[in-house]
Amino acid sequence: MNWNVGEAAHIEDAVLTRAAQAGDVTALGLLLERHRAGMRAVALSVLGPGPDVDDVVQDAAVTALRRVGDVRDPAAVGAWLRMIVRNAARSLLRGSVPVRSIDDLHLPSTDAGPERWLEQHALRDWIWEAVEELSPALRLPLVLRHFSAGVTSYERIADACGVPVGTVRSRLSQGRSKLASALAATADVPHGDTARRTRASRIEARETLAAAEGGHFGALMRERWSPEIRLLRGNDPVGDSGILARGMDGDIEAGVRQRLVHAVAGRSLVVWEMDLLAPADDPGHCPPSVAWLMTLDDAGRPHRLRLLHPRPVRAIQSLVPM
Repeated sequence: MNWNVGEAAHIEDAVLTRAAQAGDVTALGLLLERHRAGMRAVALSVLGPGPDVDDVVQDAAVTALRRVGDVRDPAAVGAWLRMIVRNAARSLLRGSVPVRSIDDLHLPSTDAGPERWLEQHALRDWIWEAVEELSPALRLPLVLRHFSAGVTSYERIADACGVPVGTVRSRLSQGRSKLASALAATADVPHGDTARRTRASRIEARETLAAAEGGHFGALMRERWSPEIRLLRGNDPVGDSGILARGMDGDIEAGVRQRLVHAVAGRSLVVWEMDLLAPADDPGHCPPSVAWLMTLDDAGRPHRLRLLHPRPVRAIQSLVPM
């Protein structure tokens, strides 16, 4: 009898998983509810009691949304969900958060046919359509937490947003909750092509760096960026296009170069994550990396820019004034 009950549960899991892979947000919600107790038990076993348990389970739910197309054995989705929680909890203990670029979502498994490939494209675009429905205050923490490569810790997100860590936790919780409603609301509307938008953003990032190295960063800003561009520290304006141009020109003159390593591109928010390459004769000149967090205006031009370094070095003298 127990075997029959277990078999029925696996069959229902398989049905719900296939429906979720086809874009049914209700099916995904039912899957998460069915396995929430097991997911929480895994988090407790790794982390012990505390607020991190619920955070890890919530993070795993968003990861499941992004990666449900990867499940090859729909009947074993419970074990897959618990594995996500276990990996996230262990990474939290190590001081890092596992992330997978949204760009990777379109990559099919080696045995996937064109139908599966198209489903994963559609799922990725649908997620971004729902993310765009969130308020800016909820959108930025959620995108950084789940779709950036290096701005994933609560502390770094707090620095980016100019709010306390507790506020980041609260906004992430609200964002995840509202994302479920936004997914349901956007299920039947046209979705933008996220892959094409991200490819275009990577090209733009490289063109921006090339213009900077050629001494034309100011001209590029005038051509492509909003005339109202402002540099922010947290939520506070600290400069305009003039200070950005002077800062970039100063870095280039000092021998600093940037190399794009990751890009996230939505309709209203773009993240470029760069390695910073210090001059050979002054390896401590600058931090090892920088993230450009750009809010776009209605014309799709950068309107607000935050520059986030992994740690304060010389008070970020090169681009952010004291």
